[in-house]
Amino acid sequence: MPFVTTPAASYDHLVVGGGAAGCVLAARLSEDPDATVLLVESGPSHSGVREILEAAHWDAMIGGPYDHGYASAPTEHVLGRAIAMPRGRVLGGSSSTNAMLWYRGARADYDAWAASGATGWGYDDLLPFFRRSETRPGGDPAYRGLDGPVRVGPLTRVHPIAHALIDAAGERGIPVIDDANAASNEGAVYADYNAIEGADGSFERWSTARAYLEPALARPNLHVLVDSPVHDVVLEGTTATGIRHEVDNALVTTRASRVILSAGALDTPRLLQRSGIGDPARLREAGIHPRHDLPGVGENFQDHPLILGVNFRARHDLGAVLGNGGGAMVNWRSSHAETGPDLHTVIAHGSRGDDTLHDRYDLTGNRVFALVPGLYGSRSVGWVRSRSADPKVPAEFQPNYLADPTDLAAMVEALDAVQDLVATSAYADLAEGPITPPVSMTSREDRVRFVRENIGSFFHCAGTARIGTDEMAVVDPSLAVRGLSGLWVADASVMPVIPTANTQAPTVAIAERAADLLRTA
Repeated sequence: MPFVTTPAASYDHLVVGGGAAGCVLAARLSEDPDATVLLVESGPSHSGVREILEAAHWDAMIGGPYDHGYASAPTEHVLGRAIAMPRGRVLGGSSSTNAMLWYRGARADYDAWAASGATGWGYDDLLPFFRRSETRPGGDPAYRGLDGPVRVGPLTRVHPIAHALIDAAGERGIPVIDDANAASNEGAVYADYNAIEGADGSFERWSTARAYLEPALARPNLHVLVDSPVHDVVLEGTTATGIRHEVDNALVTTRASRVILSAGALDTPRLLQRSGIGDPARLREAGIHPRHDLPGVGENFQDHPLILGVNFRARHDLGAVLGNGGGAMVNWRSSHAETGPDLHTVIAHGSRGDDTLHDRYDLTGNRVFALVPGLYGSRSVGWVRSRSADPKVPAEFQPNYLADPTDLAAMVEALDAVQDLVATSAYADLAEGPITPPVSMTSREDRVRFVRENIGSFFHCAGTARIGTDEMAVVDPSLAVRGLSGLWVADASVMPVIPTANTQAPTVAIAERAADLLRTA
């Protein structure tokens, strides 16, 4: 078994972070029997964890033992609230804890990457890696993979509230499409999930730990170390030579020819900063000795905000939850959209909202469902900044939700639009009416406040170590950290601009391409 309690002294490849990207990289790099690979994960193994495998109630894991428990720094734009930003702390990372939506976005998203300096990262460059990563029965092979590791598909048993969302979108003039991972992602569609359904109605998650790592575990050249928080990257001059990390509560150094950071858009910049890589002035303020001037580390933080709290009362008991409680989604354009759909919603069986909302309104019982609108075209940008060299000191996570006034205007439109969807004839036999916001909340001022009070995260953190060639870029188009040797980044942090989609599938594609780049580096 490749699980180790004590790592070897050195490896060819050392992957930091056993999440959505890290499991892909460890598996792909260990395909070369002559290359030794160590995967280091701060959390435990995913194996045998019922909450991860039986994923119908995935949201119950938020704030639990497999979540890092991060939260955003409060701002006036969200009325001083600290917003939960869950990240998986387990093998598979957030692919072991998320809602399992599998989307890649639009051609224009990736062509914009290439145009901004991420040469070789346009849509046509990434399409082979999207296809290589998945098995999607019935998909168009020009766009979809037929024999990849991740098992993907829509639900075969779809709840009436999800069927009604598709019909309601059609009534409102929104296109109904077969596959949002094909030629266009604009419209209403039955959602793809990286999960499998059992004949008994079960719904099993297909994380990257399950899809990529488990089939590779028999390889003697692959070692996996769990429960090992990484403190920093070891630098000798301008060369990364290994990491310092905890093994059985002792701090040890493990060396490697290549160190690849795949700790995610929140923890990868923290690792770089704690290693002295970043903006020198900010590092000194945090008590960190600067080693390499790279001011873009932790900047360009992007996420998709959503509105939790758009709840409706059904006319009858909704029965059993099917799949993950969703089944359908809609992508459409606000009046502020530029090149494609900038708004998004999913259906949810059960109420959505924080404790304050549940204290104020009766959202109990099995007659409640929600629509969860979000902004895929967010203009607000924030940062991730370490406050100390001590890894136990929380960083400042600032997504800056609604800092751009256009984002706020678009989110108010999204609130109105999803209420209009449930007002269509498609929901006439299903929906009794809205609960929150109540029908009395009609003024723009009240609706703006409702949006600010109920903004949350879609958990799509990205952009904090972006690809590029300018001074604020962190990695070059080969994913090597600029100005250093022996150090690469491969996870959602390298995205120059967040795509109009859930970030899981793009992160896996990035890792797939990173493995090819590293093999030829």
